[in-house]
Amino acid sequence: MPPTEPTPKIAPYTHAAGGWGALRQVAVSLVKEQVPGAKYRTLFRQNQPEGFDCPGCAWPDRVHTSTFEFCENGAKAVAAEATGKRATPALFAAHSVTQLLAQSDYELEEHGRLTEPMVYDAATDTYRPIGWEAAYALVAQHLQALPSPDAAAFYTSGRASNEASFLYQLFVRAYGTNNFPDCSNMCHESTSRGLPVTVGVGKATVTLDDLQHCDTLLLFGQNPATNHPRMLGELRECAKRGVTIVAINPLRERGLERFTSPQSPTEMLTMGSTDIASVFVRPRLGGDQALIKGVAKRVMERDDAAREQGAERILDTAFIASDCAGFDAFAADLRAESWEVLEQASGVTREEIAHLAEIYIRGRAVVCTWGMGLTQHKNSVASVQTLSNLMMMRGNIGRRGAGLLPVRGHSNVQGNRTMGIENLPSQAFLDRLERTFGFHPPQAPGLDVVQTIEAMRDGRVKVFFGLGGNFAMASPDSAVTWEALRACDLTVHVATKLNRSHLIHGRDALILPTLGRTEIDLQGGVAQGVTVEDSVCMVHLSYGINAPASEQLRSETAIVAGIAQATLGSHPVDWQWLAADYARIRDAIAQALPGFADFNARVAVPGGFHLDTPARERRWSTASGKAQFVVSPIETDTPIARARVLHGERLMVLMTMRSHDQYNTTIYGLNDRYRGVFGQRRVVFVHAEDLRMLGLDAGEWVDLVGVWGDGVERRADRFLLVAYDIPRGCIAAYYPETNPLVPLGSRADGSGTPTSKSIPVLLRRSA
Repeated sequence: MPPTEPTPKIAPYTHAAGGWGALRQVAVSLVKEQVPGAKYRTLFRQNQPEGFDCPGCAWPDRVHTSTFEFCENGAKAVAAEATGKRATPALFAAHSVTQLLAQSDYELEEHGRLTEPMVYDAATDTYRPIGWEAAYALVAQHLQALPSPDAAAFYTSGRASNEASFLYQLFVRAYGTNNFPDCSNMCHESTSRGLPVTVGVGKATVTLDDLQHCDTLLLFGQNPATNHPRMLGELRECAKRGVTIVAINPLRERGLERFTSPQSPTEMLTMGSTDIASVFVRPRLGGDQALIKGVAKRVMERDDAAREQGAERILDTAFIASDCAGFDAFAADLRAESWEVLEQASGVTREEIAHLAEIYIRGRAVVCTWGMGLTQHKNSVASVQTLSNLMMMRGNIGRRGAGLLPVRGHSNVQGNRTMGIENLPSQAFLDRLERTFGFHPPQAPGLDVVQTIEAMRDGRVKVFFGLGGNFAMASPDSAVTWEALRACDLTVHVATKLNRSHLIHGRDALILPTLGRTEIDLQGGVAQGVTVEDSVCMVHLSYGINAPASEQLRSETAIVAGIAQATLGSHPVDWQWLAADYARIRDAIAQALPGFADFNARVAVPGGFHLDTPARERRWSTASGKAQFVVSPIETDTPIARARVLHGERLMVLMTMRSHDQYNTTIYGLNDRYRGVFGQRRVVFVHAEDLRMLGLDAGEWVDLVGVWGDGVERRADRFLLVAYDIPRGCIAAYYPETNPLVPLGSRADGSGTPTSKSIPVLLRRSA
């Protein structure tokens, strides 16, 4: 274990989120990553008009001149990128791939920044240096040799800028495929597929300004303190002005209880804090749809009573009449729904559901936010659409201080989709590309993440290209994913640091090191800025300020252009000309995509600009031309229900989640201090009563055994039992360690998202 990590222990954390604990961890990260003192100034340029956008989460910035407009995990991301450690060719010469595979994910990251392009040498089982042009030629050779462009898949992580993403999708479509598996498929895809049906757009219908005018906030399936800590500053301001904040989550997360703002001298000096949520609702895993439908049913009951009594209506009847379709069928379904079914499916009592409904009814301006706690279940699309229904019932979409706010994860995952990283592109989008660039894009639907894994496993996809990310560890059903990657003829990963995906490789393999967002990107001697889109559809420009970790690094944009040129040769698109000046790419985006007119001029304004969201103006880009109510039955014959019939009360439902010391699959350290875990990651949180029922004790070691029912043995061994306040029958553990338990076939209906928040498992004592 690295010497900077504490002795493993479980100990309650009694402090508020944020505060001195957060600042202390920022300092620890800077020292541990050996960040040179001169680079400490980097933190003070994060999220500034003349600095760079945080490479971490996609939470928007309100104050663009605040010295401390960064958070603990944002600072960890910057420290990891600005590290003084280097993964040079000497590392790869001294360690075979087999030897590196034996290291933990944390240890792999700790080698530091990659410095040169590397190619796999099967004879020695090592990576060795390769020149950039030779690397491009190797990729081109494989792509040109494929029987069809659809035999290649092109993955994208949320770290890629708008410019890199747009050029990437343009190259891949010029090559001839729509195979764009991307990180959205594994997180918010249920939002992206569900909301367009109801409100016509898969994005937020609010801006940050609306949070200053709401009176009620409903937060579903989120842990802001870890996943988007800057959101806590906004929640703190809401709480201080009396907004009712309801946290709806199986776990009672510390960041939604109390928060000490590092930007508040009073709280820091007095060791004070601000209470955030005033109400906590704890559905069982997978119970959100039933809970939301229960709230909607109670709202309907209250409106029926008001109508009978001649009192003021609870529903916004004017909005429903003028702007909505499908309400009558939805209302009939609510009235017919069984309270017994809703209580059983949600794990929440009728009385508690009624209380939540009263909070919603009292709200005159309600914002609903959600994270992956809502989107990684079999019924996630239905949950998102039912939530949209609930908000439409009282006209809480398309007016000030009210609306829908899906909170995205990685910094530009939303921008990637806007730029065309989409395996199911619209015909309108493809037609615009053809008019703008003079080639005919492929028309057939492409593959998402799960479909790509299946295609690689079955030999239908032979080249895998990853623009960022850690595909082998982020994807479900790890054994199948690894088998699939190893079946490829070529795997290519564009990355800043070493990760396990580079070691789970095809017959040929490349690691292409790239610039980080904190680093100066010079093209033709001119510093280039890149843009991203945050969770509220604001697009802003960012410039790196640090010298590159190596002279050999190239930007993602330059790498894409180099491969495109090597692969396609003479083509209507001049790839190198576009990559030589990112303003040219933005001009091309302005021609090809609606909403980006005068892109370069608008993004030059500090803070950037807001992309038009039609639903915000009550313009509905739906099939009916109106906000669409959707009827979604509560499904009771589910894989988990069937597993419970077989295994009884011993069946546990697992949710995978992040620890506080990680971002996606990047492990910054081995602590999860808000949950009281230190120096370790292989822990499983279980209710104390469930431990007693199972005949187990906290502190014992258990194996997690999947019981999906397809005959495949899935295991994750040696996890420490931790007694924790979690709903009965539910357990929680960290990913990627538990990704082997997520079956490839367990996907959200309508979106294909792996159901990483609802996996049936058994606990067995470790041998």
